[in-house]
Amino acid sequence: MKNILFKAGTMLLALMTAPVFADTKDKIEQYQLNMTKGVTDISADVYDMHMLMFVICVVIGAGVFIAMFISMYFHRKSRGAKPANFHENVKVEIAWTVIPFIILIAMAVPAMNLLIDMEDASEPDVTVLVTGSQWKWHYKYMDNDVEYYSKLATQADQISGKLDKGVNYLLEVDRPLVVPTGQKVRFLITSDDVIHSWWVPAFAIKQDANPGFINDAWAIANEPGVYRGQCAELCGKSHGFMPIVVVAKEPAEYDMWVSEQEAIQLEAKEKEQRLLSMNMTMDESMLMGEKVYSANCAACHMPNGEGLPGVFPALKGSQIAVADEPKHIDILINGVPGSAMQSYAKQLTMSEIAAVVTYERNAWGNDTGDLVQAKDINSAMNGQ
Repeated sequence: MKNILFKAGTMLLALMTAPVFADTKDKIEQYQLNMTKGVTDISADVYDMHMLMFVICVVIGAGVFIAMFISMYFHRKSRGAKPANFHENVKVEIAWTVIPFIILIAMAVPAMNLLIDMEDASEPDVTVLVTGSQWKWHYKYMDNDVEYYSKLATQADQISGKLDKGVNYLLEVDRPLVVPTGQKVRFLITSDDVIHSWWVPAFAIKQDANPGFINDAWAIANEPGVYRGQCAELCGKSHGFMPIVVVAKEPAEYDMWVSEQEAIQLEAKEKEQRLLSMNMTMDESMLMGEKVYSANCAACHMPNGEGLPGVFPALKGSQIAVADEPKHIDILINGVPGSAMQSYAKQLTMSEIAAVVTYERNAWGNDTGDLVQAKDINSAMNGQ
């Protein structure tokens, strides 16, 4: 019970301070003081509950201050008022015990009914596994053969101040989560590494992503649109670069999107199998590897491969990148437990992993001459 009330309280606080992350809303609403209604029935119920509690608190506060003002004004010493002399007035003590009790019960009953509804993720039409990973989200549709990573798409020049900030600065991703409107979507939320928090204000969802555990939440989007959120749990140096974008589509359009994604992923798998029998040249591998490194590795290990001393190790001249090729490949595939180095087995294709290993072993003066191929990565993954 305490856990449910705590989660509800933190979510209400977050919603009250949240900007509107829906492209369909008027931009002026970004600066409103009150919480937003959102686009689900539950989010509207949360808003109504918030307003009910707010009105009750305002009425109680106003009543107390009016009573205090009247007492101080009409019973002040200058009017000749004499202080009453009484002790342990049973009627007064009963009144100030019973009245707050009744008020609390009147507030608790609708609040508890709403909390029960919020926790009821049964009988979903669509189930999505949401996995937090430093610093991106992985979405896997449990009812279809579709899964992918969603990463920050804001330009680096905007972050560094070289370009003006866009309208959706730090709230843009390369691949948004897509859900159907009018259908119950269950979100299974977990983490690969540290604690994250999947927060979409328009859906009234703010659920922790804990490694080794699965929390759930649900939503039925009533309106098509683009809805934005963020990771709401401090999860490391790039915590502020972990946005969430959800696109709600009409059911027919959603079904078409799922079919397209399944076809794309099937084609990618078939292409990957063909590449296993092919070899890239050193130039091709270095060109692809540089792109993969810039997109996935440079943020920690730096574009020059020198890393951040004491935080992220250098690849330039390191034993791993110069001598121990099997270990180098293993780290890319499986990551390093207990560190920020995550597994890239699901994030990159075997060709991309081979290319980035080749690049790291031959860039910045490492010059090992090693050329790793996709078939080498496949053998490492299958323990051959």
